[in-house]
Formats: sequence, structure tokens, C-alpha cells
Amino acid sequence: MVDADQTFVIVGGGLAGAKAAETLRSEGFSGRVILICDERDHPYERPPLSKGYLLGKEERSSVFVHEPAWYAQNDVELHLGQTVDAIDRAAKTVRFGDDGTIVRYDKLLLATGAEPRRLDIPGTDLAGVHHLRRLAHAERLKGVLGHLGRDNGHLVIAGAGWIGLEVAAAAREYGAEVTVVEHGPTPLHRVLGPELGMIFADLHREHGVRFHFGARLTEITGQDGMVLAARTDDGEEHPAHDVLAAIGAAPRTGLAEAAGLEIADREHGGGIVVDERLRTSDPDIFAVGDVAAFPLGLFDTRLRVEHWANALNGGPSAARAMLGQDVVYDRMPYFFTDQYDLGMEYSGWAPPGTYDQVVIRGDAGKREFIAFWVKEGRVLAGMNVNVWDVTDPIQRLIRAKARVDTEALADPHVPLDSLVP
Repeated sequence: MVDADQTFVIVGGGLAGAKAAETLRSEGFSGRVILICDERDHPYERPPLSKGYLLGKEERSSVFVHEPAWYAQNDVELHLGQTVDAIDRAAKTVRFGDDGTIVRYDKLLLATGAEPRRLDIPGTDLAGVHHLRRLAHAERLKGVLGHLGRDNGHLVIAGAGWIGLEVAAAAREYGAEVTVVEHGPTPLHRVLGPELGMIFADLHREHGVRFHFGARLTEITGQDGMVLAARTDDGEEHPAHDVLAAIGAAPRTGLAEAAGLEIADREHGGGIVVDERLRTSDPDIFAVGDVAAFPLGLFDTRLRVEHWANALNGGPSAARAMLGQDVVYDRMPYFFTDQYDLGMEYSGWAPPGTYDQVVIRGDAGKREFIAFWVKEGRVLAGMNVNVWDVTDPIQRLIRAKARVDTEALADPHVPLDSLVP
């Protein structure tokens, strides 16, 4: 039973936390809502940081989830630039890290997100070494790319995942020279596998990006505090004025671990274990977004998903669960990217080893196609590249879990919906 005397605390001021606060109010919760954000900026969305905002095509104000005045207007107590360093589950309190303030909660939502993995090599203390996770990172990197473009400078990117490739595309649009060092055999190998990874490799090569596969950075060399080059474990040396570490992100679970909440193993992403209602092992504490490892019965696994759609949809679901509503969070993983003239949407889950066939519908050479990852005739995932308005039928195919005729699946003249039982 929820009443006006209750206090709901949200730790984490990203998209998931902000949407949770919004939903609490839109669902009629009249108690205290406290939103604690460790950044000094108001809650914002992250995709523009490596896309439109980084490219200078979107204004800074466009990244924010709400207008700054929204929080006061909706009686959301927003604490910017504040951290929480302890949860006392017995007393149902959180403690602020800067001044030790204690706040009691009736329900607590952890939306602490993830942080970029660091390169553990010599030279990472040089001024030209960057990460991209926060708005401040994007602002700095935006200036760096402009400078590199004007001076024909060199950017080395460690990692050919989504962030690495999106920044590579942005850097080339600015005119910078770009080398991507990736220990896998193709870009995005752990997400798309070799078949589709090479399509992204070819796309970037056509735009002047150089790849160095099968290697890792071992040292960043410099002089007078500035980057000069990046060395790899196979003896190569790449000229560099700046280096971007884009080797993934780790869930920020330290607060939850210290409080004794259950944490998923590394195989399942290492996030905070939640049930289908996004509840942790403590029934009064919930977790959502990048930090939560939730059960997905469709694939009979537990997943931690770092993409925008998970935060957008998970925040409201967590809020409704905190209010005692009957919630089952089973959103299918979905993400998108824009690189040069390529736009893509991906639905499902099919890492290498889980599928036995990739079916292409359309023209992969022209980069206008849909790819399906299939196992024993069942569609596990689908990716539409420069083909639009097909996400819903792709997701219906995946949820159906029925065998499909792969020849019909590959035929653009056969409507996708006709393949859904």
C-alpha cells in the first residue's frame, strides 16, 4: 500500500532514473521523490554523446530528459553532484558521500549505470587519453575532434564496439585520421559475429578508417604530457595525438555489493540480480538500466543490457513495480546506431555460438538489407540496415519462437508478418 507519507529514493540521474521519477508522478504517487545524481548536469540521454551532439548536429540542451524546471514543478527533490556511499538495509536509509546526510526510504531504486573500462597500460595519464561516457567527456572530445580535423591529426581508438565505431565515424567527418585497434577478428564480433562485423569494417574502410585487428594496446607514449603514439602487443606503433579507450563498460555495483545485494556472475554481465519486477534480493530495493541483470525468459537467460531502450522502458517499469503494480519486465533487447550514411536497428539476442545460420534479406552490398540470426529455423535476432518500419514484425518473429522457411525469410517479396504463426 502506497501513501503520501512514503519516500521513494532513486540513486542515479540518467535516463532510467529520470523516467522512473516521471512515472511515479504520472501514476499519482504523492509522497517524496528524491533523485540523486552524481553529475552536476541535469539527467540526460547518452546516445547523442557519440552521435548527433558529438558531431555538432544537436544542441547541448537537446540531450536533457526534462527541462531543468520540470523537477521543481513536479516536486522531485533533485540532488546534483551528490553521491551515495552506503545503504543501511536494516534502517532503510542511504548516506550521502559528501556530507554524511542520512535519508530514509520506503522504496529504493538503484539506477547507478556503468562506467567505462580503463586501459591498464603505461601512458594512460597523458592529457590526450579519453573516455566517452558522460556529457563532460563528450564536450571535451568534441573539441578534440575539431582540433584533429583542422590539423590533420591522428586519433587511435582502442575497441571496435559501438562507441568506438560511432566515434570513428564522427572523427572522420571532422577530418581526423583514425586507426582502430581491436583484439577481435572483426568489429562488433561479440555482438554481430564475423558475418555482419565485416560489413561494418568495409563501411569504415571506405571512409578512410584503418583497422588493426587481433591486437591490443600495450603502451601509449608521449612527451611533455602529450600523446605521441600507441603501441600494440604485436610490435606495431601507430602515430597518435589522442587516444580513445572504448573497450566496454562495467556496471557500477559497488554500492549494491556493500549492501549485501545479490550480484550476477560475469557470464551474465555482472550486474545487480533482479527478478521480473526489477526487485533485487531485498524486496524494498529495485534496480534498473545498465546496472541490472534481469531474467529474459524468451532466451532462457539473464541479461544486463546497456542500451538506451532498456533505460527508457526500464525506468517506468521499475517505478510501477515500486508502486506495487503487477509488472513483468521482459522487453526485448533493442539498440540502434548511425554511422556515416548507415542507419541500423537491432532486436533480439544472438551472440556468436548461439546461432547456426545468418539469413540476409535484401542487398548487403548496397547496405539495404535485414539480417536474421537463426537457430534450427527459429529467429533469434534481426538487424535492419537502411530498411525502416520493420522492427515490430522482426520482434514478433523472434517472440513467436516458431520455425520459419528460411528461403521465404530471405525473400523481400514475402511480407515478414506472413511468416509469424
